[in-house]
Amino acid sequence: MGELILLSEHRRSPAAHGATGPRARARARRATFSFDLALPGTYIAAERVERMFPVVRWQPAALEGLHAGQLLNDRRELARIMADAETRAAVLRMPLVWPERYPRDVRPAMRAASLACEMGLGAPFVLAASRLAFCGGFDLNDPEVLAEASAAAGVPLDACLGAAGDIARDEPMEAAARRLLAMGADQLPVLRVGRHVFCGEERLPEATAAAHALDVAAR
Repeated sequence: MGELILLSEHRRSPAAHGATGPRARARARRATFSFDLALPGTYIAAERVERMFPVVRWQPAALEGLHAGQLLNDRRELARIMADAETRAAVLRMPLVWPERYPRDVRPAMRAASLACEMGLGAPFVLAASRLAFCGGFDLNDPEVLAEASAAAGVPLDACLGAAGDIARDEPMEAAARRLLAMGADQLPVLRVGRHVFCGEERLPEATAAAHALDVAAR
């Protein structure tokens, strides 16, 4: 698992820190990636989101707020989500390993992710955590696994573990999901570009095109 810490090398590059010029900064002001670590779509989307939107805002949004906690409890819906994820991973040539106890409530990891986002470290934390879950099959509720994600992202371990146990962080994430629902979102992850909401990782190319159109219009 320790090899994931090598993500820190990637984060040192100028592009990883958003030093990509005024157009990238303008794009970042209009793009928000909303995610839940319980969903394989977050893993499938995260790496491409970082490439397409180098300084995009990362926003944890609890699945419960979008689907009243029912989505992963419905066997048919769960089977559909898993089958779709396996198909998309195969198309994109990405490894996909299901955690042994999937699905599972990963609110502690989401709380830690909310802290990482507040620190401006949402991208590396989500990349590390989602890879650990869906590329390594690890349990995100395991403190040692969270420690790996925090180390990869540069989040202080004590702060990460403290946030994981802070239930006060749940409501803002549920509220974020309810706001997306009000905007017409029906699934996570979501990429919001300007006033446009793109639901599902397969719509990332559309979101990129919308961002490009906004950049052209702003010139």
